[in-house]
Order: sequence, then structure tokens, then C-alpha cells
Amino acid sequence: MQFFSGFGFHNEKILFLDILNRSDFTIAGFSYGAQKAFQEAVKQVQEGKRVDTLQLISPAYFDEESKEFKHKQILSFVKNQDAYLHFFYKKAAYPSKKDYSKFFTQPSLGDLKALLFFTWDDKALEFLVQSGVHIEVFIGALDKIVNPQKSKHFFQQYGQVYYIKDVGHLLRGSNG
Repeated sequence: MQFFSGFGFHNEKILFLDILNRSDFTIAGFSYGAQKAFQEAVKQVQEGKRVDTLQLISPAYFDEESKEFKHKQILSFVKNQDAYLHFFYKKAAYPSKKDYSKFFTQPSLGDLKALLFFTWDDKALEFLVQSGVHIEVFIGALDKIVNPQKSKHFFQQYGQVYYIKDVGHLLRGSNG
């Protein structure tokens, strides 16, 4: 299994071991990493390589957000990166109060721009489905990073969506 980390995260794969398919033919990613996993799955299938499952964990879905929203995020990051990340990590952990700082890493402005302006390609998703790739999407109903309803509505066209109540972006509830 190939796993791609989220924006500002590293080694967080262990948080998702209970849902990850550990097959050699699975590609998975969390948040920003879900975008990277999607791109990698498309690349591998186009190259004739076997991909059975694509797992998108709290995929970063900002396609329906305004350019103003995206530019505001970038300006906030540039103005005060520490404050931006403090608020970001707090929202990512919500509703959990647990300390996840051992999984945090310093993201770049380029990563933030790539994350926000990424477009989920309908045709490429359909290509994966037509190629026999099983797409699994895990979304927390209390996610404060992305709009979970919009994300669910978009991804349910292409695969199995697990919409999990009482958890946020890290798929953790108030008990951690």
C-alpha cells in the first residue's frame, strides 16, 4: 500500500490503520495526500499498472469554494504562518482534544496553493472507475477543514462513501 500524507502532516498513517487496506495494489491518502493518491492512481493505471483500491481519507475538496476564500487562506498563511497553522491544526483535530502534534510538519506555501487550487477531475475519476479501481472515501460529518456535505455529494458519484457521524477531519471523535 502506498500512502500520501496530508498538508502539514507526516507519519499520520497510523491514525488510519483500522480503515486502511494494506494490499500492495492500494493507494491511499489523507486530505492533501488524497489529492496526491488520486493523481498517483491515475498515473499508474495509465501506465498499465494494477490498482485495485483508491482510499481517500478526508479528501481535500475545495472545488466549490470561491477564489476569494482561497486567496484569504493564502494571505492568512503568508501574514502569520504560526497562527494560521495553530488554527488549522485545531480545526483538523476537532472535535478531539487530543494532542496530535507529533504528526505535524512545516508545510510550504506552494503546498497550500496546490491544495486549495487542485481540481478533482471528473473524467479521471470516471476513468479509474471504468478501469475497475474501487474508490473508497471516508468523510467525517464534523469536518471543519472541508465542507463534509459538499464532499460527500461529489464523491458519492464515483465510489463508496463512508460518512461517519461524530468525527472530524482526522476521523476522531471527542474521545480522541
